[in-house]
Amino acid sequence: MHISSNLTFELFNQPFLLEKRIELLFAIGRTGSISKAAKEVPMSYKTAWEAVDSMNNLAHTPVVTKATGGVGGGGTRLTEYGENLLQSYKQLQNEHQRFLERLQELTNIDTGMLSDIGRLGLQISARNQIKGTIKSIQANRVNSEILLELKSANHLTSIITNSAVETLNLKVGDEVMAIFKSTSVKMQTESTLKLNCFEGKINQLYEEKSNVEIILDLGEEETLVSVMNLSETNFKVGDKAIAMVEPRDVMIGR
Repeated sequence: MHISSNLTFELFNQPFLLEKRIELLFAIGRTGSISKAAKEVPMSYKTAWEAVDSMNNLAHTPVVTKATGGVGGGGTRLTEYGENLLQSYKQLQNEHQRFLERLQELTNIDTGMLSDIGRLGLQISARNQIKGTIKSIQANRVNSEILLELKSANHLTSIITNSAVETLNLKVGDEVMAIFKSTSVKMQTESTLKLNCFEGKINQLYEEKSNVEIILDLGEEETLVSVMNLSETNFKVGDKAIAMVEPRDVMIGR
């Protein structure tokens, strides 16, 4: 029996650098094109963009910078942080392999009992997972309002129970994850909410049957994703829009 294990980076208990994402980053570094990199991995062009957006949202500074337009989707390159991240990954991968080889030498599966041993992990399906810093916590009788500052300098409010604040041990200055579904985000040309309204530029649209997935660029390589009914919108790539999400739809994780 052979012992093997994948090396995965996590941020805020969320998968950050999985094997496929690492392969994608190396391919972007080689090709300077996200479409060519996606073909090398392989993965779909849409999945590649989603992976890049997710990594940029989770990291404290962008891993990849991208420019729209041009052949093959424009110039896409690793940032200095992204390049350093891959170099660190290579070093850790070598150490990880040496550890597995040593573990193989010390392990005798035939003389012991091996049952139900596995790596348990929770992966969240919500498309919007964005890092923020807690600026204030306003406690009321049942719920608390958590005000976050995002990398793009936007502010996001979440309303969660007081018991959740206590369980997570939330404090002003903590870095946390704001998590909410793409179906909870509405895109319009004018804001209709007092809180959680984000102005940006639409850089990607994906239509499928009666729905459309809209990706809004907030700046600083930070994006929001909305899934809406086609009948509710007529946006196109390049349009300015306002994304809105109700504070009660925003979960907090750390």
